[in-house]
Amino acid sequence: MRLFTTKAGLLCYLEHHRQNQEVGLVPTMGSLHVGHLSLIERARLDNAIVVVSIFVNPLQFGPTEDFQQYPRQLDKDRQLCEQVGVDVIFAPSVEEMLPANENTQVIPPTKMISGLCGHSRPIHFQGVATIVAKLLNLVQPQRAYFGQKDAQQLAVIRRLVQDLDYNIEIVPCPIVREESGLALSSRNRYLTESQKSQAPLIYRALQQAQKVFQAGNRNSTNLIEVVNSALALVQDIQVEYVELVDPTTMMPLTQVDRVGLLAIAAYVGPTRLIDNLLLRHRKPIVAIDGPAGAGKSTVTRRLAKALGLMHLDTGAMYRAITWRVMRAGIKLEDEPAITELVSQSQISLTTDDAQSAAVRVWLDGEEVTQKIRSPEVTANVPAIAAQSAVRRELVKQQQSWGSQGGIVAEGRDLGTHVFPDAELKIFLTASVSERARRRQQDLGFENTSLAELERDIQERDFKDMNRTIAPLRKAVDAIEINTDGLSIAQVTDKIISLYNQVLN
Repeated sequence: MRLFTTKAGLLCYLEHHRQNQEVGLVPTMGSLHVGHLSLIERARLDNAIVVVSIFVNPLQFGPTEDFQQYPRQLDKDRQLCEQVGVDVIFAPSVEEMLPANENTQVIPPTKMISGLCGHSRPIHFQGVATIVAKLLNLVQPQRAYFGQKDAQQLAVIRRLVQDLDYNIEIVPCPIVREESGLALSSRNRYLTESQKSQAPLIYRALQQAQKVFQAGNRNSTNLIEVVNSALALVQDIQVEYVELVDPTTMMPLTQVDRVGLLAIAAYVGPTRLIDNLLLRHRKPIVAIDGPAGAGKSTVTRRLAKALGLMHLDTGAMYRAITWRVMRAGIKLEDEPAITELVSQSQISLTTDDAQSAAVRVWLDGEEVTQKIRSPEVTANVPAIAAQSAVRRELVKQQQSWGSQGGIVAEGRDLGTHVFPDAELKIFLTASVSERARRRQQDLGFENTSLAELERDIQERDFKDMNRTIAPLRKAVDAIEINTDGLSIAQVTDKIISLYNQVLN
């Protein structure tokens, strides 16, 4: 692991080491805890090179805030980073990051930063956006990782990346909590033992509002009142705000039609803490990942029919684009032209009724359900699906579908990448020997030995887990189902039972 304190050193390292390797950036202010480590571990899974920045940013602190007192422990942070496999720490001084007395500032949209924490911290998000923009320019990662606990910051950074056309994926990571429910924060160390026993009541108040929401009350005023009432008599907690907002725009909601962010800031003694919960009003998403041969496709189709959900046939989406590329006469290796075509195409998937498993495919208003199943299209799909830019564009469309809920989809990284907020994540697997047996029986490989099929499957698994585009990943919160010895009907019934538990 390398530690750089200058921009020149960092840039030189990246120039010599990235060489077509993907880079992940985890921006922090140091004083690392388990929450930070969860971001780093996710970045380690996704990228060949992981850079952690440690910089206590003076631009995001107001005159009366705790810039001077903010905990700094570089030696300990360095040890933690080394333990979890970080490649580079970038820990610049204030003078290195902000060398002039007056620096160019990045100003996010006023409406995004005037509410929530912006009420009491008017310069905070301008300071955050400025330093994050500088870090993204310096590191130029493929992905940058931010925690959902700082939900307003996450929304601002997503907007920054969108508006300034950074070709960077912002990866949101779940809030990590202590056993008590208290969200992990570097500021938790300021709490006395008495205050630390009271602080978890903040999260419990949010959970009370969540129960009211799940019971059918979607009114903002009512939900906010539940939180305020739960904390009103707690002596050590002084609420600064409780607000219900759109998680993307940060605009206040009067009621939750699809999704809302219930956010709170409160003082526990002199320590300011923030927390939030997402409230979703939609049918659940079921994301099924797993290796080839585990039965994902068959189970997904049956599950969609049994539950009356849409089967999000991602394979059909790639087929549709392949058909369009062939129709337009574009060469399969012309990735820029194909990417431009995909970005201007709109795919729609429909079923005739809720109980139908058959998916009809529409491309820019034209039904292509049968056209995309031709042998010519089938032969060319792998060349199109292997293009990272095509995948990025189609993932955007898949996530747009996902925002509405009520879908079942299968793949390799749905639970970790495409639908990280899916209500039910399944990792469907089977032993290599079982998958080889199925392949021999079901796909007509009777003349091929089981040993040879097992070698092929092991090789396929290795490639799927180590591929650059959409590597096979099991989400931390996925439920693993080993299908050895189980019929398709038994596996489907298991997932239906899990779905009903989520629904209830």
